[in-house]
Amino acid sequence: MTRPRTTPAARTAHSESTQDARDTQGSQGAHSLHDTGRAAEGPGDAARLPTRDAAPTPSLADLRHHLATHLDPAAEAWLDHALDEAAAHPGLHGPISTWELRLAEAGRRCGPAHADAARVLILDAARADTDALTRVYFQGTADERRAVLHALPHLVPGPDALPLTEDALRTNDTRLLSAALGPYAARHLAAHQWRHAVLKCLFTGVPVDHVADLPRRAAGDGELARMLGDYAAERSAAGRAVPEDLYRVLDLTESGTPAPGTDHPHGKES
Repeated sequence: MTRPRTTPAARTAHSESTQDARDTQGSQGAHSLHDTGRAAEGPGDAARLPTRDAAPTPSLADLRHHLATHLDPAAEAWLDHALDEAAAHPGLHGPISTWELRLAEAGRRCGPAHADAARVLILDAARADTDALTRVYFQGTADERRAVLHALPHLVPGPDALPLTEDALRTNDTRLLSAALGPYAARHLAAHQWRHAVLKCLFTGVPVDHVADLPRRAAGDGELARMLGDYAAERSAAGRAVPEDLYRVLDLTESGTPAPGTDHPHGKES
């Protein structure tokens, strides 16, 4: 089928309104872990979420340096103690480990702008394996779940923790969706699930800038192009606007060659 397109003028106008919506969403949500390492742009580093290309996933050393330069002395002392405590008593211990309690405290101690980074560092210091991450994810708050998702590319080398990513992708919590589509999903999520995750971003308004490694995975993906075209046609037929992000991803599918994955990117899906 011929994929529907808007006129250049309409797309430009829609792009401007989409950008305004992104700015609003970025200012209202919690600060992304991927904001670390950027220069402060105001109190609390209240910067709009960057694209994945502009802000690669920070290393654990980057996170520690960022917190060392941004936390106040009391918060820095608390984090040092929490990390030492987690390193001294790693792994799971009984109904709840001491370091799990520190995860719950991180938002209050370090502030919402830095809590994700602090929690990831605590998980690393505790040498949290897939079992520990799974317990924190399913027993924790939404903020703790998001930290687990951010920690996956640092702590789990293989696909063992994919059930956590898949669970997050089934929710309608846009902050969890954004965290779930980080580098871990880019490396391990099967093509069928990844395509539907990209579509879910369009459904829920999560900017596709939050999808890690999007250009590589979307390149040459004819099945994703078909799904995007169908979705655009459905919205157009219903008299609804087509998200500008859809055209951005559609353009990516028309460039390059398919990325290697766990299933063939051109396989027909039901």
